[in-house]
Amino acid sequence: MGEAREVMDRLTDAVTTHADLKVIGELYAEDAVAFTPDEGELRGRDNIVEYWRAMTEAVPEATFQPLHSYEVGDTAIDEGFFSGRNTGPLELPNGETLPPTQKEIRIRGVDIATVRDGRIVDYRLYFDEMDFLGQLGLLPPDEPF
Repeated sequence: MGEAREVMDRLTDAVTTHADLKVIGELYAEDAVAFTPDEGELRGRDNIVEYWRAMTEAVPEATFQPLHSYEVGDTAIDEGFFSGRNTGPLELPNGETLPPTQKEIRIRGVDIATVRDGRIVDYRLYFDEMDFLGQLGLLPPDEPF
């Protein structure tokens, strides 16, 4: 197992099984860049840790079920299911906060982390935001045509 795989595995653990913002912060370079479907581009460790703070508070006992894990050079790639119950407030990109829905979620996603000198410098997260919001019951009901 290479450095990128080890760092990605530690990040997954710090976001899910053993949620720990301090560990998350230690895993990102100070000038890291992240891209997420819900927040877009995040620049700098502090902004990325804030993103994970909001997610770990919204779904505090999340789990990750890996489907595929790869490591290519300095980059680790995971595909799997992020699952849990929304028991904490959900912060929206526009600054609004929604109360917990108490709904279970299970969303398929892909994480890509490029690592240099033991820290993530570039991180990309892909998941279907509409699926996430739908599972939380936050989308209007389907209207017939």
